[in-house]
Amino acid sequence: PTNHLDLASIQWLEEFLLEWGGALLFVTHDRAFLRKLATRIVEVDRGQLIGWACDYDTFLVRKQAVLEAEEVERAQFDKKLAQEEVWIRRGVKAQRSRANNRIHALEKMRAERAERRDRQGKATITAQEADRSGFKVITCEGAGFRYAEDGPWIVRDVTTRIERGDKIGIVGPNGAGKTTLLKLLLGQLKPTTGVVDQGTQLEIVYFDQLRAQLDESMRVQDAVADGNTMITINGRTRHVISYLEDFLFEPTRARTPIKALSGGERNRLLLARLFTKPANVLVLDEPTNDLDAETLELLEDLLVEFGGTVLLVSHDRAFLNEVCTSLLVFEGESRVVDYIGGYDDWQKEKARKAAALLAAEEQAKRAAKAATTGGSGGAGAVKTRKLSNKERAELDAMPALLEKMENEQGVLTTKLADPLFFKKPPIEVTQATARLHELEALIANAYKRWEELGG
Repeated sequence: PTNHLDLASIQWLEEFLLEWGGALLFVTHDRAFLRKLATRIVEVDRGQLIGWACDYDTFLVRKQAVLEAEEVERAQFDKKLAQEEVWIRRGVKAQRSRANNRIHALEKMRAERAERRDRQGKATITAQEADRSGFKVITCEGAGFRYAEDGPWIVRDVTTRIERGDKIGIVGPNGAGKTTLLKLLLGQLKPTTGVVDQGTQLEIVYFDQLRAQLDESMRVQDAVADGNTMITINGRTRHVISYLEDFLFEPTRARTPIKALSGGERNRLLLARLFTKPANVLVLDEPTNDLDAETLELLEDLLVEFGGTVLLVSHDRAFLNEVCTSLLVFEGESRVVDYIGGYDDWQKEKARKAAALLAAEEQAKRAAKAATTGGSGGAGAVKTRKLSNKERAELDAMPALLEKMENEQGVLTTKLADPLFFKKPPIEVTQATARLHELEALIANAYKRWEELGG
């Protein structure tokens, strides 16, 4: 359900489904969505449905243990089968009835081995790195773009510096202008205002969101090797069929027309094409759609280890967390703001800014109230009653009490803005939410009391 949804829509859908009281069955490769919602996993593995009564992270651990045990068991089975095959080839020398039993057991073992289904292999993804680019890759100073002189701004006031080795994520709602920003950064569009400069020795390879690079009538192997049977990867010549097997295309599938491919296969084909070309700047516009979780993790590892620069548009929160060193985020009115770190770091910074803004607004309200009631003399002056010793002590303690409660409020606000917090036991989330609401009431009452005491 999350393919092609932007982050705001995905988060809304998650909250809606969390509060919905019915049963939910969903298919997804979005790992953050799985972690937030799934209380049980049903896996399709080699023609079997396997139920796991646990969350996604626990499933990964348990599944790995099962696979390791299966590997040991199969190795023992194959060793036993090989020994029995050697015995039968040497000729039967034991008693007839005993030999017949052993022969029947061997036939059963052969049948069991023939019916065994191996797990689909993992994709093997490697990138060809070109010579290093200059240290400065792209610089923007107040850059903006619009398609018509009197038209709306698509992007404006972009100021950033991208250096060699940076992994930059571009985030924003659908239709905000993320692809336009990419084209502006790469020099494919001229800025309407400001300056965009590209560095030297850039070798750019572009993974296209619209998949326009694929000719539907071509065969898979021809799309990768331009009709040739051999390709050169990192100085090594390989047969195109062998190379495509690294991306999970069986030989028969490699010879089929592109129009017969599924969405995930098309994305794997684009990645196969992408990594045949030497590059020191990789540009990926929504590469994660339709890719399975294992291929996503391999692509993450590749991009993290890639020595060049990466520009990445994605709505996959786990992918942004693993790959990106900073984000360019569309924050309304075509403004783009630079944040250090991945998706979770951005969410924490947003929560911190929201808490600071709320505190500033409260302080401004208190200052305005004091200005209207705190004047001395004149017709509008308010006569202040004398405080008792107990009230004076209460007034003196009020600033420290408010500071303590507001600090706790800020910590809870940051926690509840972090999606990972919702992986904790539900009672902990409920208690944190209830405490936040309680603090809001306590702080409001404390300010009211402070004003009554003349603070």
